Parts: sequence; C-alpha cells; structure tokens
Amino acid sequence: QVQVAESGGGLVQAGGSLRLSCIGSGLDFANYAVGWFRQPPGKEREAVGCISWTGDSDVYEDSVKGRFAVSRDNTINTVYLQMNSLKPEDTAMYYCAAGGACESFDTWGQGTRVTVSS
Repeated sequence: QVQVAESGGGLVQAGGSLRLSCIGSGLDFANYAVGWFRQPPGKEREAVGCISWTGDSDVYEDSVKGRFAVSRDNTINTVYLQMNSLKPEDTAMYYCAAGGACESFDTWGQGTRVTVSS
C-alpha cells in the first residue's frame, strides 16, 4: 500500500515561488500516477495537474498553466509541484494523491497549506 505526504507549503508574497513535495512510501511508488489538487478557502477542490508513472505530466487548471509544473524523482520517491509567479488566488490547501492512472486516485495525503499574500 502506497502512502503519500505533502510538504513545502507556507506563506509567500505574490510573485514568489514555492515547491511542494509529495513523498511516497510503500511498494512500487514509481509505478503510480500522482496528481496535485487544491481547495481554496470556501471553494470546491480542483485538480491542478498530474504526472503518470512514465513521467508524462500535464497541468489542467487554466489559471496556473505556464506557472505551475509537475515533475518526479523516483530515486527518492518524490513528486514535485513547482509553483512560480504565485498570486493571492493560489491560496489553498494543496493535496497530492496516488493511483494507477491520472484518472483514478485511491491514496491521498493530508495536505499542505499555501498562503499567498498581496
């Protein structure tokens, strides 16, 4: 059973950058797709992006395309969400999730909070 845990959140000024990490534990983490999601205060959770086990990545949310990128380093069981040019509207709880494919996730982390000040 794979488990995942997020880290790297915090308070940052608008225009700044953060890199979130999703660390996997358990067997065959390299064979799992990992997605990033976020839930802004008072809003529904939304999918941000995903990286497949083959390393193909995509960012879904139009508002972050060109600013966010997903990557992975299977040697240390870690998937990253690089966030640049952060805006106050990026403020949210960010979660990672693992599954067999980017369409299906069955293991979720506890989340890491990102706050972007204006």
